[in-house]
Amino acid sequence: MSKVILLTGATDGIGLATARLLAAQGHQLLIHGRNPNKLASVTQALAEAYPDTNVTALEADLSSLDEVSKLADAVKAQVAHLDVIINNAGVFKTPAAINQAGLDVRFVVNTLAPWLLTRALLPLMSADGRVVNLSSAAQAPVQLDALQGKVHLADDFATYAQSKLAITAWSRVLARQLGDRGPAIIAVNPGSLLASKMVKDGFGVAGNDISIGANILIKAGLDASFADASGKYFDNDSGKFTPPHPAALDEAQTESLIQTMDKMLGLQPFSS
Repeated sequence: MSKVILLTGATDGIGLATARLLAAQGHQLLIHGRNPNKLASVTQALAEAYPDTNVTALEADLSSLDEVSKLADAVKAQVAHLDVIINNAGVFKTPAAINQAGLDVRFVVNTLAPWLLTRALLPLMSADGRVVNLSSAAQAPVQLDALQGKVHLADDFATYAQSKLAITAWSRVLARQLGDRGPAIIAVNPGSLLASKMVKDGFGVAGNDISIGANILIKAGLDASFADASGKYFDNDSGKFTPPHPAALDEAQTESLIQTMDKMLGLQPFSS
């Protein structure tokens, strides 16, 4: 059955491979990209390859929280219902690490943007929907001062790892808050060192088959085997659900994280 799916970061790497597979399956796609030329090129290629698939392009720079809010509004203007959100967009190494608001773009794109976008779009989703959040094998305890831009971390890997623990932690918390009302909130490590631009730029290696990551994202979003996976973390390196980093399970740390994010974004605490 065709689903309505929002996929962020759909113009490169795992996101692009995922978009192609979903289009081939005939799902209605809302694909996000930052670069308008690349976004137009991908949209045209998908339309030509899969003429019966409905593909809508949505442009936004997720390093700007204002643009994240505008993206949510654009989604609402396009569809009245969403079945799946795949929060795939991510940043590891970038020459412009600090945005105009003084925040590290790794925390903004990898952690805050998907939280803000998901919170805004929950009213479009039903209990049987799914939100798939891109985590990573790289996870480290979050320094809230770094998240808030009060200090800046010099180490790209450390910042990235903290941002990925943060999205893993809030996935678990939001899943608990939603309960049976859904949608399911699932954190997924798609696989380490896959052949994405991020891996090539960050580590200087070609990487493993990108389809490894695309296939698990689609499985997490659509397959019956993930129907009861809300709040869980799937590690595709080991091919199973595993506990995330212990800090992602620490109730005091995760509560402080959620409170800090909501304060930064001007959001009211989620009503469970």
